[in-house]
Amino acid sequence: MEYRRLGDSDVQVSLIGLGTMTWGDQNSEQDAHAQIDYALDQGINLIDTAEMYPVPPRGQTQGSTERFIGTWLAQHRGARDKIVLVTKIAGPARQPHNPRHIRGETNQFDRKNLTEALNDSLKRLQTDYVDLYQLHWPDRSTMTFGRPAYPWVDDEYTVPIEETLSVLADFVKAGKVRHVGVSNEMPWGVAQFLRASEKLGLPRIVSIQNPYSLLNRTYEAGLSEIRASRQHRLARVFAARVRLAVRQV
Repeated sequence: MEYRRLGDSDVQVSLIGLGTMTWGDQNSEQDAHAQIDYALDQGINLIDTAEMYPVPPRGQTQGSTERFIGTWLAQHRGARDKIVLVTKIAGPARQPHNPRHIRGETNQFDRKNLTEALNDSLKRLQTDYVDLYQLHWPDRSTMTFGRPAYPWVDDEYTVPIEETLSVLADFVKAGKVRHVGVSNEMPWGVAQFLRASEKLGLPRIVSIQNPYSLLNRTYEAGLSEIRASRQHRLARVFAARVRLAVRQV
């Protein structure tokens, strides 16, 4: 297994990550534990989950994926420092497919929701910290999830990115989160997070977890430029669900 540094952090992550979004729906707790064991045996150390999982998202199963990881950790107390544990907070329900059973439709990235989400995730995971905490999708309306054009919404309230990053900084100070990142984010949003970090001295995002494959090349339209910029020194992109290595012959 090959490993890479996660952004500008000191964390080394395996090039292949273990995605968990089916645990609790397609996969049982026993299946989940067996997959973790197998992944670790192959040198994988990155385990990616989210409070919303499993998918499809339903109120009856929400949180099961994190709980399965938590029961595995409870059985392997000495293994916590051997894995890079990643989880995500669900964003507001601005599109029809976004879940509405997780703290309601106005589940925005303010202090109240972020604090409740993180504490609940830590409880389900049976750990006192996560290595990487990500925002599952933007607080604002964007072209995320396949929208072909920017969806302008009049008078839409969104939590300022500076406010969100300030709360995440408090999590880092408290030792509940080691590093922070984004998911399903757009170039403008990434730039704003980097700007807030530099301007206010807040934690720098170390990851962008976005779709990327031969069928989905949207990353190359804007995020690749930010990724390549020496000025920003942005983290290497990782996708826990789908990872495609393209080698030029």
